[in-house]
Amino acid sequence: MQFLKLLFWCLIAFIAAVFTFGNWQWITIRLFGNLVAEVNLPFLLALTFVIGFVPTWLYQRAMRWRRRQRLTAAERSLADLRAATAAAPAATPDEPTPGVTS
Repeated sequence: MQFLKLLFWCLIAFIAAVFTFGNWQWITIRLFGNLVAEVNLPFLLALTFVIGFVPTWLYQRAMRWRRRQRLTAAERSLADLRAATAAAPAATPDEPTPGVTS
């Protein structure tokens, strides 16, 4: 399985390299005011990919951290409840429970 994963990433890298060499063009971008930026097309596409990917990735990591914190708190409270019930003596049917009148 590791070999297939490596093969997949090598294929993606090869396709990206072929795309880069085939589309090495300078693109003129007019910015605010009279500023003009000239960037090559592969860099511009990589930049737009990163701009779109990073916020989604950060949101996913934050949600994962939040779920992990909630799960840890739930496991901790469950362990505390189990410890409390194990430490409490079991009431026998012959003895009345304190505070309960028949």
